Amino acid sequence: MVEFRLASLKETKPHEYAIRFLFGGLCTALAGLIAKHFGPGIGGLFLAFPAIFPAAASLIESHEKERKARIGFDGTTRGRMAASLDSAGAALGCIGLCAFALTVYKWLPGRNAYLIISVATIEWLLLVVGSWELRKLLYRRLQ
Repeated sequence: MVEFRLASLKETKPHEYAIRFLFGGLCTALAGLIAKHFGPGIGGLFLAFPAIFPAAASLIESHEKERKARIGFDGTTRGRMAASLDSAGAALGCIGLCAFALTVYKWLPGRNAYLIISVATIEWLLLVVGSWELRKLLYRRLQ
């Protein structure tokens, strides 16, 4: 079940934020070096890498394991499932982002930027939510 809990912000420790920050910074610096060597087109592809996702996925897994351990269970499977679900959401978000980028790339030149970006944002939202609902429907049918 996908949910949003503000209380989970309290569970994240300062060193976990530091890990995310350092990993994101390293990915960004690496993209800059790639851009310097191969050009901005190639470097931009690497800059699009979700820099904090790997660190965030591992933190989601560890938090779920800790939550289950507090009530006396082994949370390994639950942690992996939570990280997997977050990965699925990230993948669908990337698909939506590609549609957003393509719309802006094709329609922005010579047009109203506010209108094109608004349309692309709505397109992204509809695509991502629709893909998520389709994923849930297919998952239920497979069970």
